Amino acid sequence: MIKKIYSLLVCVILVSSCSLDKEPETILSDPKFWKTEKDLRGACNRMYVELPGFLDGRGHDMRSEELVGTTPDPISSGSRNVPEEATEWTGAYNRIGVCNNIIIKGETAPITQAAKNRWIAEARFFRAFHYFDLVKKYGDVPLILKVFTNTTDPEITKGRDSRETVIQQCYQDLEFASTWLPEIDELSDASNWGRVSRSAALALITRIGLYEGSYIKYHNLQEGDSKSHLKKAIDAAETMIYTEKKHELYNDYQKLFYFEGEGRQNKENVFVKIYGPNGASNAIAYHNQSASKATQVSLTRQIIDNYLYTDGLPREKSAHYIVDVKHDDIFLNRDPRMKMSIFSYKEVAFKGAEYRPFDQTNHSGRGYPIKKGYMNSEFDTNGKETVDKMIIRYAEVLLSYAEALYEYNGEISDTKLNETVNLVRKRAGFNAELTNQFVQDHQLDMLEEIRRERIVEFIDEDMHYDDIIRWKTAEKVLPQAMLGILFNPEESTKTAKELGYQFTDENGFYKGEKLYDQPNIYVVENASGRSFDPARDYLYPVPSYEISTSGGNIKQNPKW
Repeated sequence: MIKKIYSLLVCVILVSSCSLDKEPETILSDPKFWKTEKDLRGACNRMYVELPGFLDGRGHDMRSEELVGTTPDPISSGSRNVPEEATEWTGAYNRIGVCNNIIIKGETAPITQAAKNRWIAEARFFRAFHYFDLVKKYGDVPLILKVFTNTTDPEITKGRDSRETVIQQCYQDLEFASTWLPEIDELSDASNWGRVSRSAALALITRIGLYEGSYIKYHNLQEGDSKSHLKKAIDAAETMIYTEKKHELYNDYQKLFYFEGEGRQNKENVFVKIYGPNGASNAIAYHNQSASKATQVSLTRQIIDNYLYTDGLPREKSAHYIVDVKHDDIFLNRDPRMKMSIFSYKEVAFKGAEYRPFDQTNHSGRGYPIKKGYMNSEFDTNGKETVDKMIIRYAEVLLSYAEALYEYNGEISDTKLNETVNLVRKRAGFNAELTNQFVQDHQLDMLEEIRRERIVEFIDEDMHYDDIIRWKTAEKVLPQAMLGILFNPEESTKTAKELGYQFTDENGFYKGEKLYDQPNIYVVENASGRSFDPARDYLYPVPSYEISTSGGNIKQNPKW
């Protein structure tokens, strides 16, 4: 399987100033490299360039019911097919190949073992990062920990290893990384900010442990112990929260996503992708985030309904809930993060103009437009669209810890809720506390409320799809109609009928199906055009090229 010679065959130029010699085609080496610590650092720079960013096809995750665009997403709507090739597979293996090359060749450098370990730790962090991404998508995948030196190596066509085997390797890599990576305070200067730290390794263990622990539990996997993974998440999070105390929540939820929230002065940052002049290549990189917010995606009605009211209750239980007759009414008596994350009617939004959804022909699916992180907002004092992208922030560690505790113990104390969920709420000015007594008094479900907190805190941060997959709720939320914004006659020069769009009727029905409890909700996608097969769609299809070139060693995922 030549595509899986992902080491980039050792002849990849790891740093722009480095030209590597090539041996004959089937024997590839780089004998003039790996001589100094500078070489190892330069090799590691490559891994940062490949991180997921705002606009590289991995920003604005459209795969769930969270976001809609101008056309249905094939994963969210259930319309995808088996691809011949897929960058999700080959791209990940190419990046893993770079990691393996550094891990193996770095050991040959004539420098101290401690210096080697510091840079090998970066590569092992990234190897775990990319293998976890593969496991989330494909389940079992081939685990390759070597560099291919010729095209006849039998491991090029090896079969899939179990997800448990791969995840255990991820833990080993991250434990090594957490031992040898610098503390985040040692990376606060301009030349080092953005490099992975011990904090990043611990936070990634927390993310992986929670994902695998809940995935095994709710998908009833036979291999792997749910509690052992959850314990990994709990231990790593407790080290960060109670022992090392290197991080805290930024004091302003809205400004967190703008220029003011950059750098080590914001202790919520755990792992970021650098834009601007501090990138690995020392070139200014722009992400054009404002344009993407304005024209590519918007939030669905069902996702924003997760925002609680000021009494701490969801819309179906709160006395504050009323049937909205105007667009702005959705913000009344709500969690302040809602107004911080969504543009309201007539609010100055796109290119200095008022937001009027039904007078904007290019509006993204006519859902709720995203204000959070919109780079042309009043909070963006940078103006150059070089704000770093947070890949892991401390709020995730706190909420993952709360969820892992509940999943592990079947309960969570009020003390732990105050140190996690309620702390995150209060940072945004939302003072309704989640307690065990409150849950009991209002017949709520504690796990559902912890999950709800995660949904609203991380709106449009590329996390929700992974959550509904591990929770095994995708089969419930994805086949439903995707609902958009409420039509307000004041927002358009035409009536709803004249516009010719799809709206719920006066009783909340559309085509004979009750979709909502009020009229004039825009139906972005009909349920009839959406599907989700729980026996198939929780995993991606393996690209047909990988199967056909593996000599029969790689098998397709079920029902694809």
